[in-house]
Amino acid sequence: MKAAIVDDVAQARETLKEDLADYCPDIEIIGEADGVVTGAKLLKKIDPDVVFLDIQLQDGSGFDILELLGEVKFQVIFTTASDAFAIKAFKFSAVDYLLKPVDPDELIEAVQKASQANISQQKSYDLLLNTVKERTLPQRLALHTLEKIHVTEIADIVRCESNGNYTTFYFKSGQKLLVTKTLKEYDQMLSEHQFARVHQSHLINTHQIKEFVKIDGGYLVMRDGSKIPVSTRKKSSVMKLLEEL
Repeated sequence: MKAAIVDDVAQARETLKEDLADYCPDIEIIGEADGVVTGAKLLKKIDPDVVFLDIQLQDGSGFDILELLGEVKFQVIFTTASDAFAIKAFKFSAVDYLLKPVDPDELIEAVQKASQANISQQKSYDLLLNTVKERTLPQRLALHTLEKIHVTEIADIVRCESNGNYTTFYFKSGQKLLVTKTLKEYDQMLSEHQFARVHQSHLINTHQIKEFVKIDGGYLVMRDGSKIPVSTRKKSSVMKLLEEL
């Protein structure tokens, strides 16, 4: 894979190149830049497969480069210091990122994912840029299936169900999607959107609860008619949740 590095710290670029040489020998560095202007010029000139893009640059941000380019024809792996809002934006848009200092195992995993990607990331990048611009809690979520990327309104999700290392999403429209991430990841992401884990295998949108049936061990009836079991240890928290709705 041909790669480019955009980072305004020379030592950071050198360290990343050394790490790539040590842990990802199939990566060939074909260019590097130190800012928004130089980065945009470089990426318009060369044709990389993947770009390691720093967020914090002296003349702007890595996001500015994506806006200048418009259409992104390569995989992007962002590198960033601890920026809580940016990390949240990456997760909702399903875009890869690495925290500095870069962990070798995470670097290997990110490169492997980039090398296996055979679908356009443009929807994910568009969602990422909109989220960063708005600087508010994301209202949309990028969902990767085996075939494509779906960008959905979070409010349209009724529930999520664990399916091994995958998650099935159920929507108000009756549509369902099998997504290539675990339920645990979505539990962490959607908690601020009033989603609740009521069972090891079930995450529900509390705004879509119709009723709680106490018999037969206790279960929730959702607005789409689905019946969701509530685990014994979650019953008290579900009862409290219903009282607060």
